[in-house]
Amino acid sequence: MHPESIWIDRFQRLFPHPFLSLILGVSWLMLMHSVEAAHVLLAVLVAIIFPKLSQYFIQPAQSVHWPTAIRLFFVVLWDILVANIRVAGQVLGPLHKLHPKWIRVPLDTNHPKVNTLLALIITTTPGTVSAGLEDGENNILVHALSTDDPNAVIEEIKQRYEQPLIKLFYAQPSDWPDHFNNEPAPKLDQPQSKDTAHDD
Repeated sequence: MHPESIWIDRFQRLFPHPFLSLILGVSWLMLMHSVEAAHVLLAVLVAIIFPKLSQYFIQPAQSVHWPTAIRLFFVVLWDILVANIRVAGQVLGPLHKLHPKWIRVPLDTNHPKVNTLLALIITTTPGTVSAGLEDGENNILVHALSTDDPNAVIEEIKQRYEQPLIKLFYAQPSDWPDHFNNEPAPKLDQPQSKDTAHDD
């Protein structure tokens, strides 16, 4: 067997779901708020053990655009660092200068993975908290700690996070979850059947 194939096979056995391992490892470090050697070691163990335990219950991973995933990771990491400093200044400063607002961010797709990760990124970034997706509205409700320009917050979320996520998963505006795709059909058929019965 070719040496490269051996290493690829070993890597796939160790990380059956590499994207899940990456998310778990990074999330562990974020929760610990530390990059000490002990926490990094625990993050690696979490990234290896949990995907291995669940590999037979998880469907094959969807193909992703890895350059976009890596770029988005560093964008989010940088935004978390900057937001921590900004929020610390806002909280320690005069409270009357804070202008908290609820903002509805319209979504360009209903792809479940895109919107779930978008909500996670918004909540992880200090200064904004995702309150959840609004049923039937295709919006995500966001609470901003302080802003005078809600439109700027919306544009920043969409350009820095949502658009890269759409590219990452090759999502389309028509990517609706199955239950959204299946529900409208009976509603559209029902009026037609009534009209037919009326004409008879």
